[in-house]
Parts: sequence; C-alpha cells; structure tokens
Amino acid sequence: MFAIFFGVLLGSNDSANIFGPSVENGVLKYKTVTKVAALCVLLGALIGGEKGIRTISNFSNMSLYFAAIAVFSAAITMLVLSKIGIPSSSSQAIVGAILAVGILNNNVNWKILIKLVIAWVTTPVGGIIFGFLLYRILSVPFNKIRSLWVREKVLVISTLLVGAYGSYALGANNVANITGVFANQIGLKMAALVGGLSIAAGALFSNKKVMYTVSKKIIELDYFSSAISILGQSITVWIYSVIGIPVSVSQAIVGAVIGTGLARGSKLTNKKIIFQIITTWIATPLFSGLTTIIVYYFSKIFF
Repeated sequence: MFAIFFGVLLGSNDSANIFGPSVENGVLKYKTVTKVAALCVLLGALIGGEKGIRTISNFSNMSLYFAAIAVFSAAITMLVLSKIGIPSSSSQAIVGAILAVGILNNNVNWKILIKLVIAWVTTPVGGIIFGFLLYRILSVPFNKIRSLWVREKVLVISTLLVGAYGSYALGANNVANITGVFANQIGLKMAALVGGLSIAAGALFSNKKVMYTVSKKIIELDYFSSAISILGQSITVWIYSVIGIPVSVSQAIVGAVIGTGLARGSKLTNKKIIFQIITTWIATPLFSGLTTIIVYYFSKIFF
C-alpha cells in the first residue's frame, strides 16, 4: 500500500516534468499526454526496469518492516514537496530513507551510495549537454521547413513521440524507487509490475503546478525548444536506466530546459527558482531520512 501511494505521487510529479513544457506552450493537450504517459510508463517499467530494481534491492537489503517504513517516509517527502509545486526527486527521497534505515541498523552499502550520489550530480549536467547539443543539431533541418502547416504537424507529432519516449524512460528508471526495496520479498518482475502500474496511475493526474514551474519559471521556451528539452531529458534518464541507476527526472528536465534555452540564446527568467530547485535536491534526502527516523520510533511505540 505504501509503495502504491509512493508510485502515484511519483507518476503525478515526474510525468509533469516530462510533458510540462509542451502542455504549457499549447502544443499538446493535457488529457492526451496523461494517457500516453501512463501507457509508456508501464511499458518502460516492465521492459527496462529490472536493472534499477536490482540496484536498489542490493542497496537496501532490509526486512519487510524497514522496507515499508522507508517507502512510506519517501512518499511523505514527495507529497510535501509536490504540494509546494517545486520539482522533487523520488530517487533522492527513497535513497535518503534507505540510508536512514541503514544507519539505524548499522548496515550501509557505501559503494552503491557513492554511485547514486555521483549520478545525482551528473544528471542535470547531462540534461544541459544533451539539450544544448540537440537544439543546435536539430534546429538546422527544422528551420529549413518553409510551410507553417508542415512545421506545426511535425512539431506536434515529434513532441508526442518524444514525450512517449520520455515516459518510457521514466518507467524504466524510476520504478526501482517504488518497489526496489520489496524485490527480495516479491521478486523482480512483480516489483516492476506493481511499481509500473502505480506510476502509470499517477501519470493520469499529472501535477499542473510542476508543469508551470518547469515550463515558465526557468527559461521561456518556444514550441520547438520545448520538444528538444524533453528529448534531452529523456535520453539522459534512459541512459541511466540502461546502466541500472535510478536518477531524478526533475534534475534531468531542469538541466535540459537550461541547456536548450542557452542554445537558442535565452536568458534565465528567474534565477531564484533555480536556487529553490537546487535547495530541494539537497533537502529531499535529508528530509526523507529525518522522516524515516521519526516514523521508525513512532512505529516502535505502536507496534
């Protein structure tokens, strides 16, 4: 139950990160993208989610009791940050919770933790690089299209396909955050199915606040650059899913939006929101870890 709750929150928050720019700019309709996101998230979890699940399973290696506490605490963390409307990281939330459990049990896999932290740092950097390069490369053939009607059709179709790819990458990468801690009890395939269905359910109710934050408050994007930013984010997240390291879709899309905006000569419209997002990245694992410790001691009283 805690994992399903966490998955719904993740799906609502992170699918908004994927389709936010295109919805806010009017390229795609909200109802359309939520259905596409839900389907592709589930496919990604089932087809490409096992590597990440295995990573989190090896990192956590805890009893069912502590696994439930960790997932519940990560879900509470995501709920609070999502209500504020600032993109948050489910990866950092669950890792912060798992780390707190490890400290309580004096059992922390530092080797895997170091890999995860390095991935946190390189994820937004990867988004910036891919966003910048993709805009510079793909804007050349796109600008050669003279017909406005053809341009519009190409833009709508490509944006939808890119968003579908991003949703697939989200499911493949982030399903581990939802049910990875339970993989030793229920198996990899069941963990992928339950996690995928949970995220897909959340994608049907994407967070519009997060869509606005990503789309308007960082850098103003036109229709084409919105699609490029989603593609940059999608490639970044998918690469990490192949490696088997769950990362933050929020960090990837923020990096991709910045990279794409810089490539087209835009300036940051609100540097304060960047600071807020970075602060959230740091605060997420700390808040999640603290919540885990509090929940643990309360659970000892009641159980």
